Amino acid sequence: MKKLTAADPETQSVDLKAENLAALRALFPELVTEGKDGVMVNLDVLKQLVGDRTVTDVEEKYGMNWHGKRQARQMALTPSTATLRPCPAESEHWETTQNIMIEGDNLEVLKLLQKSYSGKVKLIYIDPPYNTGKDFVYPDNFQDNIKNYLELTGQTDDGGRKLSSNTEASGRFHTDWLNMMYPRLKLARNLLREDGVIAISIDHNELINLQSVLLDLFGQENAVNTFVWVNNLKGRQISAHGGALTHEFIVVFAKNQELVEEFTIRVEWAKSRLSSAYKGFNYDVLRDSKGEYVLKNQLYNTNSAFNESTRPNLVFNIHYNSETGEVRTTDVDDPRTYQGFHVIRPHRCNDGKHKYHAWRWSRVKIAQETDDLAFVLSGNEMRIFTKVRGYATTVVKDLITDISTSDGAKDVELVLGSCPFSYPKPLSLMQLLIQSMAGGNDAPVVLDFFAGSGTTAHAIMTENAMDGSNRRFILVQLPEALDHNNKDQKMAADYCDKIGRPRTIAELTKERLRRAGTKVREENPMFTGDTGFRVFKLDSSNIRAWDPNNPNVTTSIQTSLEHLVDGRSEQDILYEVLLKLGLDLCVPMQTKKIAGSNPKRIHEVQAIGGGTLFACFSTNIPQEDVETLALGIVAWHKQLKPALEASQKSSLEYTAVFRDSAFANDVAKTNLTLILQQNGIETVRSL
Repeated sequence: MKKLTAADPETQSVDLKAENLAALRALFPELVTEGKDGVMVNLDVLKQLVGDRTVTDVEEKYGMNWHGKRQARQMALTPSTATLRPCPAESEHWETTQNIMIEGDNLEVLKLLQKSYSGKVKLIYIDPPYNTGKDFVYPDNFQDNIKNYLELTGQTDDGGRKLSSNTEASGRFHTDWLNMMYPRLKLARNLLREDGVIAISIDHNELINLQSVLLDLFGQENAVNTFVWVNNLKGRQISAHGGALTHEFIVVFAKNQELVEEFTIRVEWAKSRLSSAYKGFNYDVLRDSKGEYVLKNQLYNTNSAFNESTRPNLVFNIHYNSETGEVRTTDVDDPRTYQGFHVIRPHRCNDGKHKYHAWRWSRVKIAQETDDLAFVLSGNEMRIFTKVRGYATTVVKDLITDISTSDGAKDVELVLGSCPFSYPKPLSLMQLLIQSMAGGNDAPVVLDFFAGSGTTAHAIMTENAMDGSNRRFILVQLPEALDHNNKDQKMAADYCDKIGRPRTIAELTKERLRRAGTKVREENPMFTGDTGFRVFKLDSSNIRAWDPNNPNVTTSIQTSLEHLVDGRSEQDILYEVLLKLGLDLCVPMQTKKIAGSNPKRIHEVQAIGGGTLFACFSTNIPQEDVETLALGIVAWHKQLKPALEASQKSSLEYTAVFRDSAFANDVAKTNLTLILQQNGIETVRSL
């Protein structure tokens, strides 16, 4: 049985540097060599491999650079030894929900999510600090590790470490913002599915820098669009830059642009929420023998490039009998008419070069799919529309209007009774993004690691209730302290006092989620979807690390005999194991009690993921209980194995984890390990 320590890869987040090096070594073994500081990449060999004849690596190149970029990249690549501690008491529907709310510094959290959620997120939306001067705080030394996080949030003494607001007077004004954003965006990209996208709200202050960083990380070929959100038609007079500011931006990049479909939204929703931007939508839901539909586009191609010269087979006359529904076609120059039939001729081109617009459907398709055409008499003219069934959709416009900044505060007031947040994003804006960018019936995951007021989660619950989807959310929010003496934070601090919770932004986020879930269920009584969330909090690892700075060696040795930190629960330990082994934090679990040699001594065992992982963190497993416990786990494993393997496409590796200090000696550990391995549970570890 291998004993896991704080230095083992299994107890840390994914080591991106090691993975990158392994990938390079696999592709180009000659690249990797030894240097004075260990393994290194030979840049001269790399240049030869890509056809670069130069030999120096100090040269000008196209791209964006700033002071600290190398360190920011290093911050993203440095593994985290932290953990996420479960908080069922602060959660909603803990046992059944698939949604997650995490309190913590998002850089550390993003590192911890790498193993479990890499390549699994459909949409990342963030509303980061716009860098308007003092809108975010950072540690002066810019080492965003778990120690600094605990100091920053007041959980430990900061030892005199200084914190600074990023003021406009700072000579590092843009640099500080870039150093804060770069490692987070780099880690975020890893979490996206191949068809996933990231959407980022920003204003003019850092728009260009944000776009440049995204080009650096995602590539020009994956730049999707920059949406303009007109959120204040009156304009912000105070901060006018050559004109009153009326809009913000939403920058969208893809993991792989080729796999991203068009962003579409439901027609009926657009009519009711975005009336002026989509004022051409006068569609009503109609019904025929096949079901509901709307009339969307006329049958003729509005582009004059499709005409009798370029598409001669799509230019013809259509004859329609309104009594029988029969449809016939003739050549465009054929003078024939039929008794009881309307003649619909191709639309005339007005480009001065061609006679007719082509139809969008061929003669064969019209004959085969007549039921999906609607013939509408308008005056003396018969028009042909295509029927769109199910949820009728239209492509999103990159100019977003009819949604005001003030709408966000109104949305929060409807849930909380007042708005303790500053400029929360409107619910309808987030619905627009979620509808268009996070569709699908495969439980798409949406991540927001600057959660703020929680609008993203509220919108997901609302959208799921409307379209029957089962999107999941992961929110991350720093438990930033609220100062009751700060006039800008007083309302938020008072609200926390009112609900009896600590004065932090994260507490406000959780309260909105609770009440939003209740509101969604009340407004949609037939909805049985997920409106809960599991709360986790960032903290130092449950696995005790050796302290080389402790002057009392005897104390250090005695302390290290118990490998786990005092005061941590079995549930704390279990979820750290899930994170470090790369399992979903909402993975299904089963619990079974297995009696020892003494029936009064009970060992609680968890089967995670249908039995891929067994965990037992009993504090005392004496020698006489080893065989009974092991055989009990084996019997359960054999019971679960058939169903689990039938649902998997590839072979499975089975793992069991125990508390190291629970065993009386190494003989007990060895015996238990051998029994499990002989019965198919090959990986056995202790903490």
